[in-house]
Amino acid sequence: MASFIPRAVFPTLDSLPRSYFLGHHRAGLTKMKAMLSSVDMVIECRDYRVPLTSQNPLFEENLAGKERLVVYTKQDLGSEGREEDRSREEIIRRWHHPSQVVFSAHKNKTSVREVLKYARERASFSDSLTGSRMMIVGMPNVGKSSMLNALRLIGMRGQKAAQTGAQPGVTRKIASSVKIAENAEGEGKIYLVDTPGVFIPYVPDAESMLKLALCGSVKDTIIPPTTLADYLLYRLNLTEPLSYSRFTQPTNDVVLFLGAIAHKTGRLQRGGIPDLEGTALWIIQKWRAGYMGRFVLDDVTEDALDQRRRDIDGLGRSMNQAKQAEKDVRRQRSRQRHLDNG
Repeated sequence: MASFIPRAVFPTLDSLPRSYFLGHHRAGLTKMKAMLSSVDMVIECRDYRVPLTSQNPLFEENLAGKERLVVYTKQDLGSEGREEDRSREEIIRRWHHPSQVVFSAHKNKTSVREVLKYARERASFSDSLTGSRMMIVGMPNVGKSSMLNALRLIGMRGQKAAQTGAQPGVTRKIASSVKIAENAEGEGKIYLVDTPGVFIPYVPDAESMLKLALCGSVKDTIIPPTTLADYLLYRLNLTEPLSYSRFTQPTNDVVLFLGAIAHKTGRLQRGGIPDLEGTALWIIQKWRAGYMGRFVLDDVTEDALDQRRRDIDGLGRSMNQAKQAEKDVRRQRSRQRHLDNG
């Protein structure tokens, strides 16, 4: 361990796709914009593990002018409650000052109640006879539907109302309003509209795409699992190399890393050959579930948000660019099918 030196940088992969902007993303965003005048507030979910990379400039452009509460979901997967975690959260709060932000895990009732309290405070200003209507938005698979279900379970003591899943794209169109709260007299109703995740039209750099893919914002078929596992190995070595010590000694070699895990877990093909792709998917899921270290992938500094906005300025602010990105994705898929078919 003393002699192990992790990679300082991850290799640049220019061949990686830089978009996952699909047809239902564009359609959903268009409908969200049309519905904006009928909602009192927007709840925007961002992934705690990628607080910068999961910010979508399309929301800034198309949902501007409406009060917004930013909720950083999956806090339990990126924080151990250490001093460095608390310091990071203070920086993120300062990014949004004077607006409020919430750090949440949908299984943490305290944080869910904080979101519900904010929604009730905003609803108290609504003059609608039918109750306050709000919209929940975010990138794919950041936990929007899970948050809606958690709010409903606490606010209404009811069953979950939205379908959830490990892969993005479970919610593909805007659903009808779901009641998440009312008082004992049946007044003070709050309705929340679930929406499909909307991907950024174009990702400015390959590492950002790897981060989003590792967190599950794109389907696992878009980027080769072994490439994603290699990026995970790179991040583990920088933060918690002992997190995989039960499988092998620290290494920068992804084939050795996956091969050792395959042998330990019995993921072998005929002849005892390690199933590297299957093992890669397995270890990625383990990290997503919090079993291979809990840490943040973005570098959070005082000026990081402003720098991120400068980096992506203009990339996500045009629906024409979004349409072009969608076409590029279709062409990439077509070429890949052609190669697969020989």
